[in-house]
Amino acid sequence: MISSVLVANRGEIARRVFRTARRMGIATVAVYSEADALAPHVVEADQAVLIGPPAARESYLLGEKIIAAARATGAEAIHPGYGFLSENAAFAQAVIDAGLVWIGPPSQAILAMGLKDAAKSLMIAAGVPVTPGYLGKDQSLARLQAEADAIGYPVLIKAVAGGGGKGMRKVETGAAFAEALASCQREAAASFGDDRVLIEKYVTRPRHIEVQIFGDSFGEVVHLYERDCSLQRRHQKVIEEAPAPGMSAEARKAVTDAAVKAARAVNYRGAGTVEFIADASEGLRPDRIWFMEMNTRLQVEHPVTEAVTGVDLVEWQFRVASGEALPLRQDEIVLSGHALEARLYAENPAGGFLPSIGVLEHFRMPEGIRVDSAVEEGDAVSPHYDPMIAKLIAHAPTREGASDRLAQACAEVEVWPVKTNAGFLARCLDHPDFIAGDVDTGFIGARLEELATPPEPSDEVLMVAAAATLGDQDGAASPWRDLTGFRLNAAPETTLRLFLDGKPVTAPLPDGDVEADVLMTGDEVVVFEGGEAYAFTARAPFADLDEAAGDGQIRSPMPGKVVAVSVSVGDAVVRGQVLLTLEAMKMEHGLAAPFDGEVEALLVSAGDQVSEGVSLARLKAVAAA
Repeated sequence: MISSVLVANRGEIARRVFRTARRMGIATVAVYSEADALAPHVVEADQAVLIGPPAARESYLLGEKIIAAARATGAEAIHPGYGFLSENAAFAQAVIDAGLVWIGPPSQAILAMGLKDAAKSLMIAAGVPVTPGYLGKDQSLARLQAEADAIGYPVLIKAVAGGGGKGMRKVETGAAFAEALASCQREAAASFGDDRVLIEKYVTRPRHIEVQIFGDSFGEVVHLYERDCSLQRRHQKVIEEAPAPGMSAEARKAVTDAAVKAARAVNYRGAGTVEFIADASEGLRPDRIWFMEMNTRLQVEHPVTEAVTGVDLVEWQFRVASGEALPLRQDEIVLSGHALEARLYAENPAGGFLPSIGVLEHFRMPEGIRVDSAVEEGDAVSPHYDPMIAKLIAHAPTREGASDRLAQACAEVEVWPVKTNAGFLARCLDHPDFIAGDVDTGFIGARLEELATPPEPSDEVLMVAAAATLGDQDGAASPWRDLTGFRLNAAPETTLRLFLDGKPVTAPLPDGDVEADVLMTGDEVVVFEGGEAYAFTARAPFADLDEAAGDGQIRSPMPGKVVAVSVSVGDAVVRGQVLLTLEAMKMEHGLAAPFDGEVEALLVSAGDQVSEGVSLARLKAVAAA
């Protein structure tokens, strides 16, 4: 058995691998960037090595530094986690060439499945059904546009080297193809160093079904059943579950057989996931499920498979990498109950899902379920990495029981002042269509406004805020509280005027003492409900003069890199038109015109690094003719 392991990753997955390693008596080594010096995964490891500045390309993506850290600490093996170098065949081979144990599949398998076009060709040869599309080498705009036109819209542009929802664009019309292609190629080049793409037919009622497979050094391959990852936003998974709702025995056999066949075609060893796209317009039919791609690593959503099979997939990774046979035969792997996972992101759904950064002054996770967290209270959410800060996993005998428990858990999340999608997740899980299992990858997009918009605070929240405002921070009664209701020639006052997000609200005063957990921070009273954080003040906040004046300043909502400027000075623009594109937290964010007008000034160029709040461009209103 391996005696020590270095995890070439950070955050939640590093902590997850360390937990199993400690249980198995395996010594642990962390690597970290300067931004992660005090991160939980660093603190929890037996040893830790600084490998570079905050930017991933100068730290976590430098394989030679990671291998040097393993040698310096005496680590016997390297576990790549997911993301970063986990599917980099050259890094896998470099680890092996350095005399270390690579806890992953052979580099040849990573290479074979890492490029989507080559992988699809391989699957066709192996008899695995694939989605119709274009996999050719001609990457000219003219050829790609012609192929998309021939396939018929809508189509999906996908980065050949892509993964994790990056480098992917849905195109509805031929007129929109060129712009979508350019954006996809930029994101692919930035994320994977490869801007090549393929074109696929976009299935109009798609479900994302994936199968967990595992192989060993003796040629054995098993599956651990399927997961449904259809709840997505911008092609990134939000909620995953196992098994897939509505999966018939015939469809399950077809998809799991295809997954095992795919793994055998590349002599696969270790943990992997074969992903399929299913046309759900007539339910899950065996003849309407096609191979999409294979992820040659552990998946973010692996805990739901662990919950329904009772298997520790990380332990299996250690055992197989140590040369052991698979711990269980196929007929010994059985499904038990239902499990769901929700990804908790540091982002603001009501603000267009822009990432939220800062110090986690208040961080409370629900009890009674599995929580795989990347952070602890007092940690900072950095702009340099993925915004996922935790995963919440619930398991129960039935899908209804698991989804109810997960919805309740999401509603119990308390985070401040960093914003999260906890309330959004709870609303997704509570939606009648989700409860009925009527899901596809367009579920969130079709209901985005109702899911992303927080509800108004309940009377109970308002009452708690009023009670906390009337008392001091120690909970003692304010002298003004004693006079409440004493008014000459008027009825007793029973409400208190507060401000929420700068807008006045009327809060009912409690009849007696109110016991509730609130967060007092500066002039604000923060009350949590349904996964949302409602911050009240007793006084109206001062308006930002620039914003109040509507001066047309386009400011950076977060630190990031300007990757595209789509307009020039003097251009006429309309409200909602994308002016600049900012890359932050591994995603592109379009910054749009707030009103119809003319570009008066451009203050940045493509390639510029900008800080939060910096003015990037300025518009001026143009009088109507």
